Amino acid sequence: METAIGISADSAPYIPLDHEPNVTDDARLNQLGYKQELSRSLSAIANFSVTFSIISVITGLTTMYSTGLTFGGPVTMVYGWPIVGVLTMIVGLAMAEICSAYPTSGGLYFWSARLCGNEWGPMVSWFTGWFNIVGQWAVTTSVDFSLAQLIQVIILLSTGGKNGGGYEASKYVVIAFHGAILSMHAIINSLPISVLSFFGQLAAVWNLLGVVLLMILIPSVATERASAKFVFTHFNTDNGEGINSKVYIFVLGLLMSQYTLTGYDASAHMTEETKNADKNGPKGIISAIGISIIFGWGYLLGITFAVTDIPYLLSEDNDAGGYAIAEIFYLAFKNRYGSGVGGIICLGVIAIAIFFCGMSSVTSNSRYLFSGWFMRSRETVPCHCHLCGIK
Repeated sequence: METAIGISADSAPYIPLDHEPNVTDDARLNQLGYKQELSRSLSAIANFSVTFSIISVITGLTTMYSTGLTFGGPVTMVYGWPIVGVLTMIVGLAMAEICSAYPTSGGLYFWSARLCGNEWGPMVSWFTGWFNIVGQWAVTTSVDFSLAQLIQVIILLSTGGKNGGGYEASKYVVIAFHGAILSMHAIINSLPISVLSFFGQLAAVWNLLGVVLLMILIPSVATERASAKFVFTHFNTDNGEGINSKVYIFVLGLLMSQYTLTGYDASAHMTEETKNADKNGPKGIISAIGISIIFGWGYLLGITFAVTDIPYLLSEDNDAGGYAIAEIFYLAFKNRYGSGVGGIICLGVIAIAIFFCGMSSVTSNSRYLFSGWFMRSRETVPCHCHLCGIK
């Protein structure tokens, strides 16, 4: 197979669709060596929605906000986010280019096999496949576990908070929540693709509106706000870990942004179900990253303007048990209205967004697994015990 990217001698010549306007998406798969198996019914919006819901800035930033506050604080978060965003976009642009040439649900491991040629392709695709799927499992587990933790915090605050005799769920209860959430996501992802498409688009709208609502509402409700100087210049070195190097602290603080801006390969894994996949798959990757960067930065700024006492927000003795964003929301409404119910409702908005994020993650995982374990022949499976060839 010969392309502008690489050569593989065991396949037919690759013909770009632009040169063959009547060639269908199914024909493109035939050019790549296999037939269409999945129902191709997703639009460009549906493809984008899955990826945008997986990136879900409201999920990642809420979950990791305490890490950002601990390691560097406002400076690390406000400036680290665009830095990581630009680097992520560079990777995304490269992936989008490859996705346009190889729009397959196998995604990265299939690309690795094609781009590295017959000599290195088998080994590189094997390692790529394993790193990719293990990473996807870890992300899905992490997202759903973060939802279980947030539910525990919502229950705690709803019953009076840590200082008011609220109910603190044990680790076993949290694990039970986690198992229930994973099971729900498995059931939802067993539904027809038309239903998943609807949920995916609903998830994207919920994430977008949720971010806009919270980034405006929380600083508006808060009776005490941080100054612009604090938000844009304060660097927190009191991390409780004995780390004094500002460079190292800054790098550790970047984990918040790096954890959030992941999962954008989902558009590639959904391409075999997407119409005009060679165009809409890449568009899904790039647009999801770009929109997430913009709205994620706005969310960070809005929430950080409501931060006035970092040590207290991170303390396990506060009403939210040290869950920083939950305490910010709770205090914002409690200080203004005498009740933190509004903050709890806002946490509910985030909980639903995290649920959608986990749902979309399972959707992407299932397509990747299907492409590698069930749909392709034995020789193409990335988990196969031998460093075998791609056919």
